[in-house]
Amino acid sequence: MLSNSKTAFITPKEAIAFAILAALIFVVLPMALDTFRLNLFGKYLTYAFVAVGLVLCWGAGGILSLGQGVFFGLGGYCMAMFLKLEASTPENTAIQSTPGIPDFMDWNQITALPWWWEPFHSFGLTLIAIIAVPVVFAFIIAFAMFRRRVGGVYFAIITQAIAAILTILIIGQQGFTGGVNGITDLRTLNGWDIRTDEAKNILYFVNGILLFACLFAAHYVRKSKLGRLLIAMRDQEDRVRFSGYDVASFKIFVFCLGAAFAAIGGAMFTLQVGFMSPTLVGIVPSIEMVIFCAVGGRLSIIGAVYGTLLVNFAKTTFSESFPEVWLLGLGALFIAVVMAFPRGLAGIWADWIAPRIDGLFSRQSSSSAAPKTPAE
Repeated sequence: MLSNSKTAFITPKEAIAFAILAALIFVVLPMALDTFRLNLFGKYLTYAFVAVGLVLCWGAGGILSLGQGVFFGLGGYCMAMFLKLEASTPENTAIQSTPGIPDFMDWNQITALPWWWEPFHSFGLTLIAIIAVPVVFAFIIAFAMFRRRVGGVYFAIITQAIAAILTILIIGQQGFTGGVNGITDLRTLNGWDIRTDEAKNILYFVNGILLFACLFAAHYVRKSKLGRLLIAMRDQEDRVRFSGYDVASFKIFVFCLGAAFAAIGGAMFTLQVGFMSPTLVGIVPSIEMVIFCAVGGRLSIIGAVYGTLLVNFAKTTFSESFPEVWLLGLGALFIAVVMAFPRGLAGIWADWIAPRIDGLFSRQSSSSAAPKTPAE
């Protein structure tokens, strides 16, 4: 319900911001870009799921995680395992020593499918695992840390270490995970060829719809009592604790919610791009995801999406045009945005655009409320 009340789920300004983002994703980009470029932006949008989760964890809750790539990767690997099993039928793998198992297992002399791969024959169980596996993993980490009041820089370092450990584990278990190459040669989703241009266009729109579902869920959390408590915990955690609230439980919940968002993004990345690799799980991609959030504005869920699109577009443009100095260009962009706009792209909206929208609505309200004089 739209309302001017501060307690409303969505205000007119927020509705306009959502509408502009929707127009960009669902109208402008599909009309302006070819299939290759549109699929590229579809890949960028998968990272936006992580950035939105970071707004809740870091921006609202003050929980800086440098390991969100872990949950992105777990969701992606769950989807990749299903797709790989579908592509590894006995007919498709007849030339292998052991038909019916993924090719990388056959190359590593594994003769039977591991028991923990078996559930991924089912698409329904795969969808459950995409959310459940990362969330359970996030719960274990959060419960162990927050119940012991570990936070701040210590929590950030621990999540960074977990990302490094998981990357090493995935690479080391090459026979079960595909190793450094990851899980590749993904072809169909329940018989639907995901490699065609038509499929990539459809997946782009599915990706956008799921992203908006996560945006509205995050917006609901921000507007709820939980959102206000998260901000209070970020600013005065001890005062909230002394008021009788279980701070650890709130932190655990929002961290698990951020992990779920990241996992959805990882699963869509696998479908959109066609592979999943340990390079997307480690420290570097996790830090890049924090940069997406920072550039967009760590207090704005919509800003996080714009930040993700801007940074990745700049990264692609610099690497194509200036392959030798693209990292310097990307770093300069990040520094320039942070120095000029400390609150990220969301600060531009708040300082320059939103006041003009407020003025527009104020003029409309005053004109409608003005008394009318009788005609002479």
